[in-house]
Amino acid sequence: MPAPWPRLALVGLLGALPTAAQAQLLTHRDLSYSIAKTIAETAIESCAAKGFRVSAVVVDRDGDTIVALRGDNASPHTMENARRKAYTANSFRTSTAEYSKRFANNEPLVHQQVTLPNVIAIPGGLPVKVGDDVIGGVGVSGSPGVDEPCVQAGLDKVADQLN
Repeated sequence: MPAPWPRLALVGLLGALPTAAQAQLLTHRDLSYSIAKTIAETAIESCAAKGFRVSAVVVDRDGDTIVALRGDNASPHTMENARRKAYTANSFRTSTAEYSKRFANNEPLVHQQVTLPNVIAIPGGLPVKVGDDVIGGVGVSGSPGVDEPCVQAGLDKVADQLN
């Protein structure tokens, strides 16, 4: 008859493994309305100071709009472009400038991805990060070549709150 201790050790080991009922909930940080509004307002003000009329959109980690602001005299299309830039930066966890370079380099996957709703390969969007965790995205439209620096100004304004 085999010794009972190997079976007891196995039972003890299995009992120590977590079960589905003991699994921990995921925790994460989310952008607040206040921070999102500050980012968007600062981005618009930064571009306005350079003579550009822009719109800014901030999306949450799920790609849903938190704040959408259209600056004075910004063209109608800027709201949609800003939203799509924010969505793309959040979804692919990279700047839309980098994403648009990949598109220009004819990366097959990117050419397929831009057919998805809300995805756009135009510079002017940045992910919002807390460490390496992407918690949202910001997009600005209306100042070709200056959109991303305006977004960065908005992110810089709240950098101390994103840690």
